Amino acid sequence: MAIPGKTAPSRLGRPDLRERLVEASSLTPEQLPMLRVIFDRVGSQLTERLRKLSSSLPHFTLNAIETARIGATLDAHELNAVAGVFHVPAWENRVICGFDRDFIYTMIETLYGGDGSERPLEDLRAFTNIELQVCRFLFGEVGHALQSGFGLVTNARFAFERVETRMDFAGAGKRNGPAIVVRFILQALNRGGEMFVVIPQAALTPLRHFLSRIATREEKAPDPAWVGRIKDEVERTEVRVRAVVESKEFTLGDIAKLRVGQVLKLPVTPQSRIKVESNSQPLFWAFLGQSDGRHTLCIDEAIDQEREFINDVLAR
Repeated sequence: MAIPGKTAPSRLGRPDLRERLVEASSLTPEQLPMLRVIFDRVGSQLTERLRKLSSSLPHFTLNAIETARIGATLDAHELNAVAGVFHVPAWENRVICGFDRDFIYTMIETLYGGDGSERPLEDLRAFTNIELQVCRFLFGEVGHALQSGFGLVTNARFAFERVETRMDFAGAGKRNGPAIVVRFILQALNRGGEMFVVIPQAALTPLRHFLSRIATREEKAPDPAWVGRIKDEVERTEVRVRAVVESKEFTLGDIAKLRVGQVLKLPVTPQSRIKVESNSQPLFWAFLGQSDGRHTLCIDEAIDQEREFINDVLAR
């Protein structure tokens, strides 16, 4: 009860106790190192899935993982982005993905065969039906990539629900609730844009044990077609090989005394092995032979360069 003449202590400027409790229990990206591994994979998946649809390869780069309020994040993109809402039944929650205006214009030009020669659009007009349909298609690709990325820790299905152009209609939990916000940079046709993903922290709390693991980033498996092509090109590379029968040291005086027709005697026999080398690198030992009036070489064994070096040192 208020006492006449007394003024109740003002709570203006003091943080609400409930807000402080929420802040204390909030997750941070540093507590969830697996998130970076997961979203690195999401970026790689999107790059891989979309490169088949365009002659200009779009590239997705993970830019930041941060904590923020759901409403504040969405309000910052009002009238300048398109949002897609996904329902994740396993989490009993929803996830929001958004494309900013630059992202949408860049993807439209990329998917429709543009070469980047025209100036980027800077129009703040309403999005057209074609642009919204392209966004709907891209949200489907994002859903597959998110499902694949989170497949490292959980079996969750990301079911696409709807497209929203008004951020206040893109609901995913309480707007003042904390969320993990992931930002990607798109690069294509010498321009780009931003894609963001908003995940309520309440959806990730049950996965905290799995997401807190420290793991190395996933190594992407090599493309078999590219590996095969590299192998073919390497095998077709021309290499000059020479056979060294024997070597002998001469002085400049000996060289000056040489005459045309003079025979140089070398300490070799038919049983002597011949060194086969390329670019001064020894490769094989071989024996000299003959076939159809031509000298031939019969490979005996590969040269162990380390052993040959040791033998050479011991011989000295």
